Amino acid sequence: MTDPSPLHPGPLHPATRLVHAGQARTPFGETAEALFLTSGFVYSSAEDAEATFQGSLDHYQYSRFGNPTVAMLEERLAAIEGAEACRATASGMAAVHAALLAGLRAGDRVVAARALFGSCHWIVSTLLPRFGIESVFVDGADLDQWRAALARPAKLVLLESPSNPMLEIADLRAIATLAHGAGALVVVDNVFATPLLQRPLTLGADIVVYSCTKHIDGQGRALGGAVLGRKAWIEEVLQPYLRNTGPALSPFNAWLLLKGIETLSLRLDAAGRNAERLAAFLAGEPAVARVWYPTRDDHPQAALARAQMAGGGTLVTFDLHGGKKAAFAFLNALRLIRISNNLGDTKSLVTHPATTTHYRIGAEERARLGIGDGVVRLSVGIEDEADLRHDLAGGLAAAAAGR
Repeated sequence: MTDPSPLHPGPLHPATRLVHAGQARTPFGETAEALFLTSGFVYSSAEDAEATFQGSLDHYQYSRFGNPTVAMLEERLAAIEGAEACRATASGMAAVHAALLAGLRAGDRVVAARALFGSCHWIVSTLLPRFGIESVFVDGADLDQWRAALARPAKLVLLESPSNPMLEIADLRAIATLAHGAGALVVVDNVFATPLLQRPLTLGADIVVYSCTKHIDGQGRALGGAVLGRKAWIEEVLQPYLRNTGPALSPFNAWLLLKGIETLSLRLDAAGRNAERLAAFLAGEPAVARVWYPTRDDHPQAALARAQMAGGGTLVTFDLHGGKKAAFAFLNALRLIRISNNLGDTKSLVTHPATTTHYRIGAEERARLGIGDGVVRLSVGIEDEADLRHDLAGGLAAAAAGR
């Protein structure tokens, strides 16, 4: 495929890259990205098939290995992230799993922030040790704990920033310096910030992972994931793992993600403004014990958040007086904001982490992370702020009455 239009002569701004990067047009000259719903590809001769598998001819072989629609998404994500290369996967967890397991071996050592999404926590705490890989957890915001854990050699570091659901901010540059001193690659789950609000690779990270299901799709339609990093690591370490284990992204889902990402900057701006204002509203409500939003002055790492992020994002976490009873009364009273464990949608969504996303890590670990029974995670959408505020007020009234 070739694009008949000349490339723009100068560097493109992020909002423009979201629309145009990675576009590869067929001779038909379509405006939208072409959707290649095919499992396999044909060759003009047996010699070409042989050369393709030998690597001397650049030709698609099989959609588990590569697909033109998926490749467009990968190139666009790489352009936005500022990464040398990207590989897309069937889900965000497939991306995390591949980023870790592709390069780890028995006897290796992994240091991870304790504040991880439940499934990520399971991989580090339960799956890796089954393969003889040592796992060490630290409090992500405590540099002394990182320093102690990385005083010994390690192969890989994993963390989220902001974390799910308590929006803890980790000092990516300082952690990367410590990790590299221990010989470790740094993997950052950047799903809450998106590539528009935080660029981990510029702060020292080696690998960035996404659940594209969240803000990148942004409309609750498709699962997808992505792993980004240096070209050599992607091609020599990650690609063989993906090729032979098969967490391939559907071309149709890739096409949906390509269409969704075009409006990422618009959605992120609108939802972020709503989130910041609603965080301020919630902080003033008597039913609310505490609010977490990365760029608020009362956030424990507010200065760090402002230094390494371009905005606070679309997530607000708050703790209700009255614990689980109040939290459930709040959720059940909402009429506009819907109960869902997804996030990053145009629609506002809310969940109770202790009984959903972080239920399986256990009460003791939840307590260490500060995920109490009254904690609620709100993913703010692009609805009118006044309508969202009205709905939240109704929920808070029910929470206060139900305590």
